[in-house]
Amino acid sequence: MQLRQNSLPASFLWRRWAKGSFRKGFIYLLSRRRFGARFILALLLFDAFLPIAASAPTELPRYASLRAERVNVRSGPGVRYPIVWVFVRRGLPIQITAEFEFWRKIRDHDSSEGWVHQNLISGTRMALVIGAVRPLHDGPSATTPILLFAEPGVQGELMACHKSWCEARIAGRSGWIQRDHLWGVGTKENFE
Repeated sequence: MQLRQNSLPASFLWRRWAKGSFRKGFIYLLSRRRFGARFILALLLFDAFLPIAASAPTELPRYASLRAERVNVRSGPGVRYPIVWVFVRRGLPIQITAEFEFWRKIRDHDSSEGWVHQNLISGTRMALVIGAVRPLHDGPSATTPILLFAEPGVQGELMACHKSWCEARIAGRSGWIQRDHLWGVGTKENFE
């Protein structure tokens, strides 16, 4: 048994559409009670929920991290703008300060700003240790045992923040560090 492939040229199909035979067939399907009602209902539901998802407001500024190992930062929102510098550190925490279509204006811990495509940004919360050498505690208190000391510039993943303490994973160890010793989390931001 041999299967036949549809060997109609594209020009033939276009001529059929232009003459109206395909359009008439589609209109006929819509006029059928079962198909037409389901199709129209699906379109209405899709249209009703699409604007909610597309226009969900996001607070600015907000923190995120870099998804890729190498990220080009541009002077404006688009590939036609020149590359100002390149990040070469995956997971680096950034602050998103503005949005334009698929582009995000970001600021790093040195207050340098530029534009990055949204696909190069991750929602994973990361933070940098700032200031001096900081202790990572076993619990959200200065009286709990110290697990390790982190130098300035050490990067860690944030898991939660409550009041003045944040739970972070640094060098494979989870513990608590004071919020004001980190860059990558807001002063009054609480999350689980």
